[in-house]
Amino acid sequence: PESNMALSVLGVFLGLLLEVSTHGPSSVPRSSWRHDDVDLLEFWAPDVFNYTTLLLSEERGVLYVGAREAVYELNMSNVSIKSNQLLWKVPESDMSMCILKGKSKETDCRNYIRVLQVLDEDSLYVCGTHAFQPLCDYLSLQGFRLQDRAEDGRGKCSFDPAQSFTTVMVDGELYSGTAYNFLGSEPIISRSSLSQSLLRTEYSTSWLNEPSFVFADVIREGQNSPDGDDDMLMIIKSMQIKRSGTTGLFFMHKGLFFLVCVCFRGNVGLSAVCAYNMSSVHEVFSKGKFMQKATVEQSHTKWVRFNGITPSPRPGACINSLNRMQNINSSFQLPDKTLQFVKDHPLLEDPVLPIGNGPRLITKDVNYTQIAVQRVQALDGNIYDVIFTGTDKGLLHKLLVLEGEVHTVEEIQLLKNAEPIKTLLLSSQVARFLYAGSDSGVVQSPTAFCEKYLSCVDCVLARDPYCAWDPRSASCINIFQHDADPRKLFQSLKGDAGICPPGVSCRNQVLVKPGASADLPCPVRSNLAQVLWKLNDRVLTEASRFLLLSENGLLIYSVTPEDAGRYECWSIEASAGKNFTRLVAAYTLRLELPESVPSISAQRPSSAASTVTPAEGNDGNGSGLTPARTEAPSLTTPPSSAIKPKSYIPPEVSNLPARTETLDPSAKYIQHDSSVALLSLFLLFFLLFLAALAYNCYMQYLPAPCLRLRSALLGSNKKPQLEYAACEAGLMDPVQEKTDQNGAHPLRALRDTGYETEPECGNGGVPSGSNEDADDSPVKERPFDVDCTSQPIEYADADAPF
Repeated sequence: PESNMALSVLGVFLGLLLEVSTHGPSSVPRSSWRHDDVDLLEFWAPDVFNYTTLLLSEERGVLYVGAREAVYELNMSNVSIKSNQLLWKVPESDMSMCILKGKSKETDCRNYIRVLQVLDEDSLYVCGTHAFQPLCDYLSLQGFRLQDRAEDGRGKCSFDPAQSFTTVMVDGELYSGTAYNFLGSEPIISRSSLSQSLLRTEYSTSWLNEPSFVFADVIREGQNSPDGDDDMLMIIKSMQIKRSGTTGLFFMHKGLFFLVCVCFRGNVGLSAVCAYNMSSVHEVFSKGKFMQKATVEQSHTKWVRFNGITPSPRPGACINSLNRMQNINSSFQLPDKTLQFVKDHPLLEDPVLPIGNGPRLITKDVNYTQIAVQRVQALDGNIYDVIFTGTDKGLLHKLLVLEGEVHTVEEIQLLKNAEPIKTLLLSSQVARFLYAGSDSGVVQSPTAFCEKYLSCVDCVLARDPYCAWDPRSASCINIFQHDADPRKLFQSLKGDAGICPPGVSCRNQVLVKPGASADLPCPVRSNLAQVLWKLNDRVLTEASRFLLLSENGLLIYSVTPEDAGRYECWSIEASAGKNFTRLVAAYTLRLELPESVPSISAQRPSSAASTVTPAEGNDGNGSGLTPARTEAPSLTTPPSSAIKPKSYIPPEVSNLPARTETLDPSAKYIQHDSSVALLSLFLLFFLLFLAALAYNCYMQYLPAPCLRLRSALLGSNKKPQLEYAACEAGLMDPVQEKTDQNGAHPLRALRDTGYETEPECGNGGVPSGSNEDADDSPVKERPFDVDCTSQPIEYADADAPF
């Protein structure tokens, strides 16, 4: 690989990340599996974080994991088994220096292992951030320890553990795209080896302008190349578009590479998946126009097309057979004119267009963080690209690239917590394992979950090239892990479930007491299916009496005799241009009546809740597949989401028969008996209410209307207490304003102003001339009594006479 080729490939990809249109194919995951629904293997260690550097050695059968201050050797078939570990911590002196530079002791000033590369069969090359002082060493696989041959890691490993970078080891030489300084402001591409010192690019914004290195890989041209081209190294960086925030992820696989572009427009996130062919890259490099700088108004620099003569050998091309005939065997032997042209013209005008000139998939509100691709040969003999994408919520999407569409096979919750998947790694053996790294640990997952599909229809409609239905075992199997005869398996990546043999449907008996509730499950796991319930061949809707339709089934509240009958749950799913209708579950609901009432429906005693009795002859298939008739309800695609319940959309059904009254004599008896009991209870409570009302009225506990009624019926001789009689008389005004016999002015009623102003009388002595004098009995002196007749009343300000 030649270093100038890496620069040229880097230049052409500056034009790749165009803004992604919001128009394009989208896909809803057909199946959604929670973390506890599938068999996953995990590894984590106490107080260790950031398990983001993964290296798979299938020859040794191990997975190497680089974490914070640790390197682990795990069993490739079971990552929960740890074979070896190496702890590589930062000395206190280096940590103190890092803290003095303003970095965090708990996070930044630790040693994050960022580089794990196979050097030879006995050792690994390991680099870590080492408290913002990158350091590299050699790890011996014999004793799993460092060889104490520490090297400066600048240009090989990033300073900042949060900064993106990429490395690849090719023929004992390490190629890196990273930052060369503490601040991260000097991006470079470098090559280092044991025999040569670090070879790096110059610092130039026209070459690397705030790059985010995301991918590096080698493309082996091989001896059969028609032009005898050398192998090519690709180092990819993403470009930030300021107004949309775009970032990119790349994955190379057998002549194809895939791009994931994540865009943010306001609060809306978009993820697009595009596929590219290496032949398009060669076409642009061999025939594309170069760009050159042009100064506008002496201040702004822009890039315009270069229309001059391109030197020979053409810049950006690998050394081929023609160059070797000219005694040019390496880029070091290229003419100065060619090398200078590359330096001044690092960009190509023509972008590399994706296959189909558009994205394969666009998803809304899903942010992809990692991508891995595996090519799979299905039973039809065709090769399919299966794309695995990890999200920032710990989910894994499995996508199948078909002609003109992308089908999302399933969605798996890989991580227990909603955290980003930072690394995805596939084993080279088809249908083996997938490994995901995150801050909290490493997760090992199968590449297919065929056993989760319990019927032939589900297995075929999944459209998973790994899976096929085996009629002999009546199960969905992984075709790469079983020796079954492919000619006897059922698989259709078009989703034609009509190839499935007819299944044997079963009907469950359900006994429930009157007034209790009945729960009828319907295990439909497809997010693309529409659920349809029927009672005695009549379609049920959400408006039906005491019914609750949900994702998990049908719930009937307060069962009555008219609810008895045959219940069926049907699944309707569109695929291959057809609607496939399948009977998922069937029940016969009966009422368990009291023993005193004879009824042929009551077979045996039951609890208050519904009891489901499985019918005989259930083979577990439950397919019951029938092609949908022309009057079948139309399907609607549910909205895209990470693990959400399916919303039931009732079909358009007209002229539904109304509920008819049952003719069962026992049911009539139950209805009549219940009515009499309710009427008796109502009369009893009403009589009790009247009695309580009369008693409280008699005891004078109720308000004035009741007291007046009592007085009218019983009469009342109650008189005011003597000590308050004077006040009551004094506070009442005569009807007409005139003087009394003593010539005193009339009194008018006081308005309550919230406070009093009348003085105390006689310091608590008994006042003279009160109304109590009319009584011949002696009066006991009372403190604070007021003579309201002899003493004048001082009015409040608001009531003072004019």
